[in-house]
Amino acid sequence: MSGQRVAVKVWDGWVRLFHWGVVACLVVSYVSAQVDAWDVHYLSGYTILALVVFRILWGLVGSENARFATFLRSPIAALRELAHFGRHEPDTDTTHNPAGAWMVLLLLAMLLVQAVSGLFTNHDVGFTYSAHGPFANSVAEATSEWASILHVTFINLLLAAIAVHVLAVLAYALVKRQDLVRPMVTGVKRLPDSVARGPRHAPALLGLVLLAASGAAVWWVTRFGG
Repeated sequence: MSGQRVAVKVWDGWVRLFHWGVVACLVVSYVSAQVDAWDVHYLSGYTILALVVFRILWGLVGSENARFATFLRSPIAALRELAHFGRHEPDTDTTHNPAGAWMVLLLLAMLLVQAVSGLFTNHDVGFTYSAHGPFANSVAEATSEWASILHVTFINLLLAAIAVHVLAVLAYALVKRQDLVRPMVTGVKRLPDSVARGPRHAPALLGLVLLAASGAAVWWVTRFGG
């Protein structure tokens, strides 16, 4: 290996749109809840749900390195990654590393729980009368109250998981000298030239169709519930 590094496009625009879109929507959701801006809160929640649905679809049929079948490796591989955390070694991954892959899956699942529970929330648990999910009146009152409590309390677990994720990214930068943030902004990593090729990226039109379908599905669900 010559030790030279080459620019490799690892993240397509759709993965990056999902990542930073969710970040922005979470900030909007949290702040809007604090100031009782419930119309904004629900709109950002619906957007998160659409983004999560899209990312699940993209994880099935999207770009090579965005697919769950590509980046999800065994828990043993994740533990081995963590066991070698202190090593200073070049970043050779063109997708999520084994430990990061499981964090991605966990965060997706938690975002899905948070967004779906919001569809059933009602005003009896920490909400104003005008703030209720589109399905709050379509289920038993006890179910809606349970979903409301889950939605209000689960956000703390989600924020804790996000904090762990952020700390892990910082730790990789400080300990392993691996920058995981810049590639999620630019889409490009500088990898050893031994990395023969970058991942195959799915057509942009496919991403547009899936994102539009995800948004339409969430819109239909909210209208159906109403």
